[in-house]
Amino acid sequence: MIDLVQIGLGFVLSIAIGGVAFARRSLSESGWVGAVLVGTLTFGFGGWPWGLTLIVFFVTSSVLSHYKESIKERRAAEKFSKGGRRDFFQTIANGGLGALCAVAYALSGQPWWLLAAFVGLMATVTADTWATELGVLSPHQPRLITTGQPVPPGTSGGVTLMGTSAAAAGGLLIGMTMFLLNLLVAQDSSPPWWMIIAGVIGGLGGALFDSLLGATVQAIYVYPDGRETERRIARDGTPNRFLRGWRWMDNDLVNLISSLGGALIAVVIALIAGGAR
Repeated sequence: MIDLVQIGLGFVLSIAIGGVAFARRSLSESGWVGAVLVGTLTFGFGGWPWGLTLIVFFVTSSVLSHYKESIKERRAAEKFSKGGRRDFFQTIANGGLGALCAVAYALSGQPWWLLAAFVGLMATVTADTWATELGVLSPHQPRLITTGQPVPPGTSGGVTLMGTSAAAAGGLLIGMTMFLLNLLVAQDSSPPWWMIIAGVIGGLGGALFDSLLGATVQAIYVYPDGRETERRIARDGTPNRFLRGWRWMDNDLVNLISSLGGALIAVVIALIAGGAR
């Protein structure tokens, strides 16, 4: 069912929240546009539980991106393909599939598996963001997920206990948020309990899948001094040499694919738990 008032409210809220994020340098101009698009569709078609869950992801991720920012800049800024200000493609990679889920959910009779997919999608992008933002601060050197070999902080495919724990916590937050919002806001006296488990396992599984893709097929380049990076072009405009992976598999696409993996895990968990209940 299409609720034009709800869609309009989602549009207004998305503009306001995106504007604050832009002012705080969490979003670029194009990122603001992407956030408005994602927020309007998610809130407009999914309602308060879906929209507020998206906001929880966005706010916590933005706060963590600025947490100990100078340390992260010093340790790993040159590793990442983009800076802390999310652009249009990053917002779509993180929230676009969730927005499409919300639209499909509203227009197809609210099937349980789309609800589960949304939980898995949002849990994965939250888990992955938390793992990245906190894992790079780990006092222990990351190890490549495929071989266990020690790698520098920020290396694609590198994992730490701190980052993995952060991923599980991020997934748990999304599962708990959806469960409680359905209970309190949507006035569902018996919301599906599997959302909590789907959040934890779906989010953690999706984040680890992200690391696996980062270690195997993501496009990695190398600076003239031999340092590896996700950046195709250095900050000074100098092209970096392609090293490994698939040239077209950038970090945004890795995030998109891994979130699909988390969604699939969540759907399987919900199916095992008996679907809607």
